[in-house]
Amino acid sequence: MKVKDVEIPLVHRDINWLSFNHRVLQEAEDKRNPLYERLKFLAIFSSNLDEYFRVRVSQLRQIKKIDKRLRKRLALRPSKQLKYILQRVSEQQEHFGTIFREDILPELYKNGIELKISGAFTDVQTDFLEPYYKAHIKPHISASEIHFTEEIDVFLDNGHLYFVLTFEDSEAVGLLLIPSKKTDRFICLPEENGKHTITLLDAVVREYASDFFSDRIISDAFEIKLSRDAELYITDEFEGTLAEKIHASLNQRLDGQPTRLLYDMRMPKVLRKKLRKFLKIGKVDMVPGGVFHNFSDFMKLPDPTDNESLHYKALPTIPHRQLEGQSDYLSVLDKEDILLHFPYMSFHYVEHWIEQAAQHPEVIAIKISLYRVADESILTNALLQALDSGKEVTVFVEAKARFDEANNLKWGKKFEDKGAKVIYSFPKIKVHSKIALVVRQQGDKKKRYGYIGTGNFNAKTSKIYCDHALLTSNKRITKDLEQVFGILEGRLIVPRTKALLISPFTTRLTFEELIRTEIKNASQGLRSGITAKLNSLEDPGIIALLYKASQAGVPVRLLVRGFSCLVPGLKGFSENIYMTSIVDRYLEHGRIYMFENNGDSKMFMGSADWMVRNLDRRIEVLTPITVSESFQELKTILDLQLQDSVKARIHTEAENNPYVAKEEDDEEVRSQYAIYDYLKQKHK
Repeated sequence: MKVKDVEIPLVHRDINWLSFNHRVLQEAEDKRNPLYERLKFLAIFSSNLDEYFRVRVSQLRQIKKIDKRLRKRLALRPSKQLKYILQRVSEQQEHFGTIFREDILPELYKNGIELKISGAFTDVQTDFLEPYYKAHIKPHISASEIHFTEEIDVFLDNGHLYFVLTFEDSEAVGLLLIPSKKTDRFICLPEENGKHTITLLDAVVREYASDFFSDRIISDAFEIKLSRDAELYITDEFEGTLAEKIHASLNQRLDGQPTRLLYDMRMPKVLRKKLRKFLKIGKVDMVPGGVFHNFSDFMKLPDPTDNESLHYKALPTIPHRQLEGQSDYLSVLDKEDILLHFPYMSFHYVEHWIEQAAQHPEVIAIKISLYRVADESILTNALLQALDSGKEVTVFVEAKARFDEANNLKWGKKFEDKGAKVIYSFPKIKVHSKIALVVRQQGDKKKRYGYIGTGNFNAKTSKIYCDHALLTSNKRITKDLEQVFGILEGRLIVPRTKALLISPFTTRLTFEELIRTEIKNASQGLRSGITAKLNSLEDPGIIALLYKASQAGVPVRLLVRGFSCLVPGLKGFSENIYMTSIVDRYLEHGRIYMFENNGDSKMFMGSADWMVRNLDRRIEVLTPITVSESFQELKTILDLQLQDSVKARIHTEAENNPYVAKEEDDEEVRSQYAIYDYLKQKHK
């Protein structure tokens, strides 16, 4: 790809994403992980792949509709990319099946758990299942018969499971809904001979399929699942607010264009062809899979043995030395900045901060941006409580947060009905920043307290996402935060900030300037270095500058959890760039950027990745870390991650994810556990 007429090597983001999902699969294969955790990684792999087809593959299909001449001029090659993607996905799914069949199932059996995927139930099991089926499963099953020679309007719901049944005495097929959205996917059967047996809902539905086709002899059953395009195509007419348009268009997602039909690979070719034509989908959309689908449900596989060794050992949250037991966090913040680290510390500290602000007699206003609103929580209730107390509450709700639109709109309406000032999405820009501001009236002066984080205000995800947050009363930072909310409220068009980096206004320019400074320092023989931890690296302009930095001799150390379009270690471009990724117990989600600056290091932390959308098309906020203790704390955490020799993998040109090998005399470092120990010691 050319950036300002210079050709630079870039990997397509959708291709490299498959490398990220391969790292998830490696965790499922890693026998150092407890058995049920390996199962969860298989579930995460499956869930990731579903979203990938609904969002990214769907987008490639839309590109295919663009005029061929225009595609050629723009160097868009969706067909070639789709072909490669399907080949890689097929290889990964084959590996997935091998791990499940040859590793997971035998290990479950060794631990006294039999997972019964098909029928052949014992008499004891049948006696248990029959009344269970009639009471909990049968009422939710729907069935229809399909004659391929007839025009019948059959609609497959997105993500739902179906059996396609073949009959001995008919060319027609049966279609049977497996009601996994209505009832439990897993059923624990009575214990026999000391063995626990769990069966799938799918197996039970297959066992009783003849109930719905009593006049037919069923010869076989093949499970299928259809994924549909997840994009919301919002109309451009002038009537109505954006939030109303989003609400009205949510149903489009339910009947969006098919992007993948996952089918049991045992299905005969003749039947596949008939089914494809009947459903009006392309050959490229047919993806072979195992005998059952929606493996993401295995996140909830019950453990009837209660065997602790099959799960991660619990890590109790670490009490924060300055906040634990304090009833007035604002007084603490008057004296010092506070850093929080999730999931090592409890999200309750954030909830209690808002709760205390809601009850504080001097607090006059609370402002917050919500990207993914949790269901009923201490935080949302605290905001409602603040409204009941007569405080001014401003809530920015991002109505375009994919798959959370409906819940976000619901909470926006709830806050609005209580008297909050609720602001919804802007038409062409998302608000992805994780910020809050508390305003306190002290006599004739106002004092502000700010929150800037890397993760959502969501207590549930805070238990599995590794994120960082700064609580501060720093005047420069809180004054800048006031300006950000001024933009959200429509009072300001362009901020004039002194501390914060705010996309799409100052973030790109500041990062480019910081990288150029490192290039200049290296060329003058001064100390230089760039270290960045982020989720995704895609922006061509930033990548071009990182290549220049490498060529100038700047050591560039990157920690990228997800996909990266930059190719490290290329002769003439990126010999001085070393990039790793950590996939472990928790999902790495924080963004930290550090620049050597000839010994006067600069560090930033916040919500933005180095992606075009985060720099140019979203409102993002990053804060400088200027207090020496906070700086050292974040740097120690970052250093531990850079030293990981257990769960870190190297980004290579071959995209094969080799593990980082520790030096012979070095101790193994598993960074997530090392960070836990470090914070536990620090907050004694």
